[in-house]
Amino acid sequence: MSRSPIREALRTLSNEGLIDLQRMGAVVIGLTTRDLNELYDVRLLLEHFVLERLSEVNHDSLIKKLEQSIDQMNMAAKYDDYVEFAYQDLRFHELVIIEADHKRILKLWESIREIILAALLITTEKRFRDDKAAVLPLIKQHHEMIKALKSQNTERIQDEVKRHFEDTRNTITASLLNEA
Repeated sequence: MSRSPIREALRTLSNEGLIDLQRMGAVVIGLTTRDLNELYDVRLLLEHFVLERLSEVNHDSLIKKLEQSIDQMNMAAKYDDYVEFAYQDLRFHELVIIEADHKRILKLWESIREIILAALLITTEKRFRDDKAAVLPLIKQHHEMIKALKSQNTERIQDEVKRHFEDTRNTITASLLNEA
């Protein structure tokens, strides 16, 4: 592997305040509860805006992709593959962001994507290890978000996004605090 992707990843982690780059390496700083809450505030704002915007028109191709992502989440759960599950969870949300076709929103998403993935990997692994049945309500929440998007009802979309993010924020915060 080339050193360029590694250097870029280290710069990204440093810009996020997760590591401190030093002359002879890097020191892991980590995430605080405040960092996590701010991250999920940004995610909620982005996805709330995007889904509300998408509710104005029919998005059958997006819905099909979202359903495929949920199918992959189910498959990953069946085979105890928490890494694939986390990637599909991230993919689900990323598909929504991309579909909005909003250059600035996409740029904001890209700036937090890696830290979101890291948090998802940690919490998904914990869910699979401690209570695998806990992934089923998460899958159901994703189905509910699709139903809300299909309804084109802005209020319903807002409620589902808020519900999903409150649950996810609580799970991630609890998981990361318990690991400390």
